[in-house]
Amino acid sequence: MLYSVSLHQRLPTTPPSTASDVDPNQPPTMPSVADYDGARVEKRPDSDEDRAEALHRFRSAASIAMSPELFEKLYLAPENRVHGDLRRTFANPTPIGLAGFLLCLTPLSMDLMGWRGAGGNGAASIPSMTTFDLTWPDLTSTRSGVYFFQGGILMTLCGLLEWILGTTFPAVVFSVFGTFWLAWAATLSPSFAAFSSYAEPGAASPSEGLATRGFNASIAYWFLFMGLVCLIFLICSLRTNVCFFIIFLTLVVAFGLLAGAFLANADDYDGNTAFAKKLIVGAGASAFVTCWAGWYIFLSVLLAAVDFPIQLPVGDLSTVIRGRSERQNRG
Repeated sequence: MLYSVSLHQRLPTTPPSTASDVDPNQPPTMPSVADYDGARVEKRPDSDEDRAEALHRFRSAASIAMSPELFEKLYLAPENRVHGDLRRTFANPTPIGLAGFLLCLTPLSMDLMGWRGAGGNGAASIPSMTTFDLTWPDLTSTRSGVYFFQGGILMTLCGLLEWILGTTFPAVVFSVFGTFWLAWAATLSPSFAAFSSYAEPGAASPSEGLATRGFNASIAYWFLFMGLVCLIFLICSLRTNVCFFIIFLTLVVAFGLLAGAFLANADDYDGNTAFAKKLIVGAGASAFVTCWAGWYIFLSVLLAAVDFPIQLPVGDLSTVIRGRSERQNRG
């Protein structure tokens, strides 16, 4: 086995000897490893087994590096410099958040469009669609548990893990939508009294609060500013990929239509029922487009995670729209 000395940054601290400094009576000496500051002795492979081991180490180290396109596909954000090597220690949390988001929004979008009789009652529907044949058990029976445990917990956990990894944009996105599903599930749960508090004293059912002006206006403003947050996400997504851009674009439309529907119900619940229903169906259709883009990027991320031979492009934009720091470095 051969050895080689690799020098890092600094050469020997002792200056080289000149002809006048050499003592002709002293035999020549070789510098030792201690003469080098930061020197390192490395093995040089001289057999097939050693070369194979070295090649394996090289491939393992090289597998950590990835192209900007692949990094953006896996983490849904342009690559950024962070301290440590947490991305080597922990798995990619992005698919976890995507799964929670899609498993909640896809059925909800179908409820909003009223497919095969979906919607109208139960916690799976927007409370103020058209009719209020809701009863107290109905509100606890269907999908509020999905909003709590799949949408809420999965996305909030994903946001926390993205924050640990230093990917700020996905951390904000998943945290916002994780808490959105938790808040929506709480609104539909009778134990939180979100809608029953608006019912008149002595009302036959707590669900009568769903038809009040105060409840509908309050929910409308919440959806309005969720749309504003998605608009900000939409602008930021111009540095990510086309699929992410489509997701936020359609979410802006969906939240805008939902806000309009609830404001219409707040103005005149009985008179604007038909108009509000059209807006809600439109919101469901827009959210359904969101889901298709989400399922596509979910599959793409998982295929990349397992190094599947077939990869799906997501329309990387991080190399199309250059970052400010990259422009400054080039300038």
